[in-house]
Amino acid sequence: MRNQLKALGFAYDWSREFATCDTSYYRWEQWFFTKLVEKGLVYKKMSTVNWDPVDQTVLANEQVIEGRGWRSGALVERKEIPLWFLKITDYADELLADLDKVEWPEQVKTMQRNWIGKSRGVELSFDIKAKDGSVCDPLAVYTTRPDTLLGVTYVAVAAGHPLAKQAAEQNSELAAFCDECAKGGTSEAEMATKEKKGMLTGHMAVHPLTGDEVPVYVANFVLMEFGTGAVMAVPGHDQRDWEFATKYGIAIKPVIADESGQPADVSEAAYAEYGKLVNSGQFDGLDFEQAFDAIAAKLAELGRGEIKTNYRLRDWGVARQRYWGAPIPVKYGPEGQTVPLTDDELPVSLPMEVTVDASGSPLKKMPAFSDLGDGWTRETDTFDTFMESSWYYARFCCADNTEAMLDERANYWLPVDLYIGGIEHAILHLLYARFFHKLMRDFGLVDSDEPFQQLLTQGMVIAETFYRTTDNGGKQWFNPADVEVKRDEKGRPLSAILMSDGEPVEMGGIEKMSKSKNNGVDPQSMIDKFGADTVRLFMMFAAPPSSRWSGLTPALKAPTAS
Repeated sequence: MRNQLKALGFAYDWSREFATCDTSYYRWEQWFFTKLVEKGLVYKKMSTVNWDPVDQTVLANEQVIEGRGWRSGALVERKEIPLWFLKITDYADELLADLDKVEWPEQVKTMQRNWIGKSRGVELSFDIKAKDGSVCDPLAVYTTRPDTLLGVTYVAVAAGHPLAKQAAEQNSELAAFCDECAKGGTSEAEMATKEKKGMLTGHMAVHPLTGDEVPVYVANFVLMEFGTGAVMAVPGHDQRDWEFATKYGIAIKPVIADESGQPADVSEAAYAEYGKLVNSGQFDGLDFEQAFDAIAAKLAELGRGEIKTNYRLRDWGVARQRYWGAPIPVKYGPEGQTVPLTDDELPVSLPMEVTVDASGSPLKKMPAFSDLGDGWTRETDTFDTFMESSWYYARFCCADNTEAMLDERANYWLPVDLYIGGIEHAILHLLYARFFHKLMRDFGLVDSDEPFQQLLTQGMVIAETFYRTTDNGGKQWFNPADVEVKRDEKGRPLSAILMSDGEPVEMGGIEKMSKSKNNGVDPQSMIDKFGADTVRLFMMFAAPPSSRWSGLTPALKAPTAS
């Protein structure tokens, strides 16, 4: 890659080059993590994750495709495992406010604001009447629409909710349904599009204002890791709740008036607009703001609820059960102690002599790495590689310092004047880098609030993709250069074969060039054929950085002019 970039003539200062996978880089990341532990900004807890049973690792939501692992093709399971987290939520308000300090595209700022998702709502509780007469804890829910409280006709809990687990102990059919819910991904996009399924628990929830009893369902669209793991369902004014209620024959009660002042028509779909309340007793006629305050005050008076500010943002889970990544600098004692490593014990280098297979992290099978003697063991999880990409820009300023993570040169150069990156990093990478920068600031390593003053989101270069489905349901991707495509008179693809065997391949459509889809173009082959200047000129013509989407399909072709 270095040789190809040099051949293209890019004017990088190669004296500043480093690799984030080198111990000399991530040793400071490990050191910084131990300082964060001391400050209480790190914790470990059980967390529900996307688990690939073949690769034996956690998958991000983006790595779950139609319920299957992106690499193995195995059906993903939801599993509880212990994970390390950084308290990014402690910085949620500052991450929101400081977006006003930077010159970024408004589109990117909006994406970050939505990801952080600050909302004002009411947390309230429903008493639970168990089917067998046993005592259950009140069921807590959070809603940003307390004005629709009088329209609740059922409540739904996640399969992992204590109430669901309790009910499943006496109901084998419900237990099987809960197991089914544990399969598939946990992304909001998947939750929104998957078929809504549910099963009665046998419990009834008591409405906190009316005393009416409504059924309690376990529903596959409710996730334990979001909010309280339970929702108050108002099918008249939430489309997801409406679809579920329609499927299971649950009552749908409109409590918001439409523009005519009459109860909204909810026979064909939910009415999600704001309006004045109807069918809501003493709250009839109030608009959204009035109803919010009045219902919140009534719940507080009854000791059944309070106004709360919530965030969609969750703390950053930084542990991965895989080989690549920096080892997490923690050890465990024979009596259950969890202790960050001392400066003298750092760095912890990733061992090079390993056997990597498809049965989980090799670090877990290497006593030479994990066994420290006298009953002490080393953590075998590694950092999410977003950790490495969250502070490299600062290390460029002083990469030759072997005694400290950063020095005064970082403050001379930072913040970065102009940061150029793909729009696909608008949320996670840029949000994590902003968070990491604020952590470094609070430890006195930098004196600026934001890492990147100005942002240019370059266009994505896209190309066709081709694949075959493997026996386990995964996909094997083939480079376009190895595929022969039959096209119609307008150049649209009709079919494709792999040139090496003449057998058909599936066409996966046009996507961003990436290693995972194997649809990139080798720059060396283009340089050899056309010369570096021609390739540079063509790229700037066909894919200007300011263009949101730039298509080079089916592949780079020779320019018509000499």
